[in-house]
Amino acid sequence: MNPFDTKLLSRTLKALLPCIILLSMAVTAMAQDAAKKTFTNPILPSGADPWIMYKDGYYYYTNTSGNALTLRRTRNIADLANAPKTTVWTPPAGTMYSKEIWAPEIHFLHNKWYMYFAADDGKNDHHRLYVIENASTDPMKGEWTFKGQITDDTNKWAIDGSVFTHNGQLYFIWSGWEGDHNGQQDIFIAKMKNPYTIDGKRVKISSPQYAWEKNGDLDKSGDPPHVNVNEGPEVLVHNNKLYLIYSASGCWTDDYALGMLSASANADPLDPASWTKHPEPVFKGSKENSVYAPGHNSFFKSPDGREDWILYHANPAPGCGCGGKRSPRMQRFTWNKDGTPNFGIPVKEGAELPVPSGSK
Repeated sequence: MNPFDTKLLSRTLKALLPCIILLSMAVTAMAQDAAKKTFTNPILPSGADPWIMYKDGYYYYTNTSGNALTLRRTRNIADLANAPKTTVWTPPAGTMYSKEIWAPEIHFLHNKWYMYFAADDGKNDHHRLYVIENASTDPMKGEWTFKGQITDDTNKWAIDGSVFTHNGQLYFIWSGWEGDHNGQQDIFIAKMKNPYTIDGKRVKISSPQYAWEKNGDLDKSGDPPHVNVNEGPEVLVHNNKLYLIYSASGCWTDDYALGMLSASANADPLDPASWTKHPEPVFKGSKENSVYAPGHNSFFKSPDGREDWILYHANPAPGCGCGGKRSPRMQRFTWNKDGTPNFGIPVKEGAELPVPSGSK
């Protein structure tokens, strides 16, 4: 090749270099986009009591952190691991709500953000429910202020608080003790005057009744020998029915599973007779898929509103208990002909699943 040809080649390559770089970037972006069309469980390495809500194009996610309240925000929930975790509130030290912060939930109510959580001072007997508030349009910013404890006049042990609106009325649901001593967790409901105040008496609508709700032997000193558990209540509305999905048996057992209460949308949610309990669990562990103790769930819609999804935590092996091996997982669910939800069985870790429809 003569010197003229070499110079021409050099100029040609320099001219093409930006195009080559852009093409490479486009190919990489397409590959990344293709990869984001599927995901595998778990969506985070660990995180008990996962909660999610969707608003204005973003998913807001939180789970039990123990000593603070944290949030993640993402447009694609399957990409949650890449969403930075932000601590939005840390309790003052030495208070009745400074330790053992469990099961946070974020809700947008009356044009403000609220986060509900259970906490104590280091002694489980003192667990109660609390709420913080943020008037900012962006819950990742603005100021979160402590609104106080949420309780009825009995002020008994309480965890796993959640809210739902039905026929224009806001209701609070939670897991609590009937009296002052551990031994059984029941599910209670009460009307709310506003997002941070209960209005009236609590009503018990579910107690452990079937054998699959009563697996709860303990061998720790300082605890009762056995605890029956109903906890983690969440409400689904479908075809003029209310479905209250809850977790049953102790989270320290491999038998932790989801149960279901149902009520007509025309019935009074405060009347225990309105609710009918399903005799079998509606979602339980799968030895075949190596998923154990699935529970403490939340629900969400796909971004385009066409799909229903369940988010829950589970253990990867038997005997893991309530520790840090619980990880958040999600999967799509459908509806049976009678209108009840069909959650299927927990999907195996590593199995590729399509991302929620409409995800960006």
